[in-house]
Amino acid sequence: MKTRKEAIDFCNSMNAVIEDYPFHASNWALMRHRENKKTFACIYEREGNVWINVKCDPEWRDFFRATFSSVIPAYHMNKTHWNSIILDGTIPKKEIQRMILESYDLTRPKLRKNKDISIG
Repeated sequence: MKTRKEAIDFCNSMNAVIEDYPFHASNWALMRHRENKKTFACIYEREGNVWINVKCDPEWRDFFRATFSSVIPAYHMNKTHWNSIILDGTIPKKEIQRMILESYDLTRPKLRKNKDISIG
């Protein structure tokens, strides 16, 4: 995965996704869940490359940063829970997709448990 279009198309292939441009700048695409509006990927161009900010479990955060030099603490995001993926051709497509899918799962709407109410 090297292009902005590839990243956006992959995100749009998931269930109930909205492609949003809230900053009135076409450079920043936010990929959100339709139900809760939470962002799972920020896709933008910076320093000559396409970047994707993704949420990650802190247990995996350091693994990805140590494994790939193009995965760094997220630009303009909470660095404890978010990484930036720089699409410079050094990260295998499957690993990029894996990180996006993890972010999608971490931000998707939570299922609520129905509470049984007994009247009696």
